[in-house]
Amino acid sequence: MDMLIGGKHISSEDKIEVINPYNDDVIDTIPIAHRQTAQLAIEEANKAKTSLTEMSAFKISNKLYNVVSKLKDKREEFAESLTLEVGKPINESLVELDRSIETLKLAAEEAKRIYGESIPLDAGLNGKGFFAFTQKIPLGVVCAITPFNYPLNLTIHKIAPAIACKNTVIVKPPTEAPLTVMKFCELLNEEFPDGVVNVITGYGSEIGDYLVCSSDVDKISFTGSVTTGLMISQKAGMKKVTLELGGNDPMIVLNDADIDKAVKGVINGAFLNAGQVCMGVKRIIVEEDIADIFVEKLINETQKIIMGNPSDTKTTLGTLISKKAAIQVEETVNNACKSGAKILIGGERDGAFYQATVIDNVTPDMDLVKNETFGPIAPIIHVHDVDEAIQVANATEYGLQAGVFTNDYAKAMKCANQIEAGTVFINKQSTFRTDNMPFGGFKNSGVGKEGIKYAVDEMTKTKLIGLNLR
Repeated sequence: MDMLIGGKHISSEDKIEVINPYNDDVIDTIPIAHRQTAQLAIEEANKAKTSLTEMSAFKISNKLYNVVSKLKDKREEFAESLTLEVGKPINESLVELDRSIETLKLAAEEAKRIYGESIPLDAGLNGKGFFAFTQKIPLGVVCAITPFNYPLNLTIHKIAPAIACKNTVIVKPPTEAPLTVMKFCELLNEEFPDGVVNVITGYGSEIGDYLVCSSDVDKISFTGSVTTGLMISQKAGMKKVTLELGGNDPMIVLNDADIDKAVKGVINGAFLNAGQVCMGVKRIIVEEDIADIFVEKLINETQKIIMGNPSDTKTTLGTLISKKAAIQVEETVNNACKSGAKILIGGERDGAFYQATVIDNVTPDMDLVKNETFGPIAPIIHVHDVDEAIQVANATEYGLQAGVFTNDYAKAMKCANQIEAGTVFINKQSTFRTDNMPFGGFKNSGVGKEGIKYAVDEMTKTKLIGLNLR
């Protein structure tokens, strides 16, 4: 596929192959853009700002609804595209399409309710006789740099609210899985003026840096690694940034919990999308009294997982994004075993596949749980009580989401108040998300919030207009 810049399709002689991780087939190629192409995208996005700001909120909302309709019509086609380039099971890809449609609807709705407010200046010294109000105005050009694990939904979480509040966008999709995002941007381009949506492909080390550093880009919205996020924050200067970075999300299971519900939480949270989920269950912290029965039930449920061809509707565990990624998970697990951890089920790799793995005797200092392991791993950490569970949960540089399973609401609220995370769910795993909720973490999990309403706040600036009525 070619890039889309200023309404035109642009290619280059240099190409990147997009590989199906299931069978190593080349699905398509994308151009490798260089700095001059990035500059062209910036110029086209800036030229298109006026065409968008002159549109009414009503018209923008209707156009977004038109894209909703088009995406519904292509639901199966886009889901198949996701499965081919990401390696996730087709049923999970269909769920991503449903969430993407819902996210786009939320943006269409939000486009019509971007409100300012009246400010009582007479509440301040010498303010009597003044009337003031605020307006929310667009930043200008938003650059969206998106990840491979949920490429369509997470891209829509950036560009749909941007357009809803009248920003133009430049999208840098993931090199490993760009195609579905590029197809979606074509749908947007059919509805909006040329240059409102621009797609540039290539390597982040060149074009990503150029976009981040440009004074003609007004905001960077990035989802990816902590290392890259820190570099962006250092290079972005005075522009706004939203950084959705890693997660090392804990799931605490206390001794009064519904064990069956907790086990289901691990299955849905640790193995979803082959564990390649920033808010996935990465550490299972279990009170010692129930650890044996919990682990036994978890093994029984893990045995039911079907690993295979992602295009088969019976498959529940697909590949990782690449063989390289699977090897990295394999090495991390093997290193934990050398330090005393014990694999109870799984632990084998075949190409880009890695089995759903339950691993016990894990200690908080092991790299497996000290850092984010992006694979289908369920590591069990034993603790004596709720206080130790909270201590272990907080012993990480990340703070995205967390889950706590207990029927003691005093303990539940203690966990909710003391766990250092952007979201804490009670009797639900960390992987849960609705597309209208504020989403974003603490510590090195990032800055800013997504979720359409909250993203709009991050993509506008507030202007005060004051009238002297004395």
